[in-house]
Amino acid sequence: MRVVLKISAVDNVAVALRALEAGEMLVVDDVSITANQPIPAGHKLALKSIAAGETVIKYGYPIGEAKCAIAAGDHVHVHNLRTLLSGELCYEWHPQGQSLAHIQPQTFPGYLREDGRVGVRNELWILPTVGCVSGVAKALERQAQSLVGDGVEAVHAFTHPYGCSQMGDDQEHTRDILANLAMHPNAGGVLVLGLGCENSGVEEVRKRMSNINEKRIRFLICQQVEDELTVGMELLCAIAEEMRTDQRTSCPASSLVVGLKCGGSDGFSGITANPVIGGFSDLLIAQGGSTILTEVPEMFGAETILMDRCETEETFHKIVELINDFKRYFKENHQTIYENPSPGNKAGGISSLEEKALGCTQKSGFAPVKDVLAYGERVRTPGLNLLSAPGNDLVAATALAAAGAQIVLFSTGRGTPFASPVPTVKISSNTPLAEKKRHWIDFNTGTLLTGRGLPQLAQGLMDKVLAIAGGELVLSEVSGYHDMAIFKTGVTL
Repeated sequence: MRVVLKISAVDNVAVALRALEAGEMLVVDDVSITANQPIPAGHKLALKSIAAGETVIKYGYPIGEAKCAIAAGDHVHVHNLRTLLSGELCYEWHPQGQSLAHIQPQTFPGYLREDGRVGVRNELWILPTVGCVSGVAKALERQAQSLVGDGVEAVHAFTHPYGCSQMGDDQEHTRDILANLAMHPNAGGVLVLGLGCENSGVEEVRKRMSNINEKRIRFLICQQVEDELTVGMELLCAIAEEMRTDQRTSCPASSLVVGLKCGGSDGFSGITANPVIGGFSDLLIAQGGSTILTEVPEMFGAETILMDRCETEETFHKIVELINDFKRYFKENHQTIYENPSPGNKAGGISSLEEKALGCTQKSGFAPVKDVLAYGERVRTPGLNLLSAPGNDLVAATALAAAGAQIVLFSTGRGTPFASPVPTVKISSNTPLAEKKRHWIDFNTGTLLTGRGLPQLAQGLMDKVLAIAGGELVLSEVSGYHDMAIFKTGVTL
């Protein structure tokens, strides 16, 4: 069994597949190396001497430079490695001209909607337009549990603190996200719940919606009725009656839009979970489906890989703007662009944002990039899409759902119980996590390190996604977790 993994032939570091003891002898590329210090699993070991200022290579790309001289066998981490990231850059397009061969679509039982999109759930959603009515939304959610059954699979209220005292982009973002969720195919019916005096009220959200089925999407302004709970329940009952006859029918995998996200990563995320998700993404796209990659700050350092996979020069320029716009957002808020990963990421063995990005982008597989979406936009082009959103788990996963994803795949090396408005599939990068958190983890890719092949795991993940699309609950749904969060960048009045 391998003890360390050298990912690319040009790498000057390898990843410890298990904890290494100081003095332990290893053989990599027929060269003997001694671990000079204890090295935790998922962390990096220098394969040769690296001079101060010399580039450290992993995945075949730079992940930073040595702060000081590093000897062969040394532990390479934040204490002796620093980022090479900088501000806005000029880029050149080097198109790869790569495409995926089409394969026959698999099928799943889904809900075909009037607009041609397909839902993987038939849920009744309550969407407050402003945080002031969150309590009302939750009270209605509790009362409406009696409506579950006979076509109504669940009732959820998605609360948030926004919708008023906002300006500019923040205000527009709130309106766009709420409008997109109100039109989401996983919702067989929606109650849009307003207060009546907020900036982003019912009418503002309604303006951003099209082809509204007035029987399935209802609107309530609490200040305009005497008893909002009574009227709200009457509207929910009416919507539920419309949903009673909804049935699943055979739908092609090409109708799926799947969001790709990672969080609580470790040194194995870019070796196991994210490449398996990338294999899944390629399989889905080859069947005519779509995937969405987001977390723009976690593209910093790996962005040129995505740029060179753009199908058109126009898309290339969109990615350049996507990256540099997010860097400007950091600078405008007096924050460093190259901020190190979170404490959990560091503990798992990730030393720089470049290293995180090179692992993160593995989720996109090898498909060409078809389109780039602004925050709040919906997918319009089948294939691989990039979406502007931050790395924050709840904000990014909500953005994926609002962009049209019926399911979100979430890889993690440390685990998290969070959910989003759509089924959120937790994929572990290592087997110990999957065994410890059986009530969190839906799919384990740690077996990639013990003999299972990547194509086999990617197809296994495809089969799992199709089962979930057909009605199988993910563990966060079983636990009753449903969250949402909206991106805020500016002033609160």
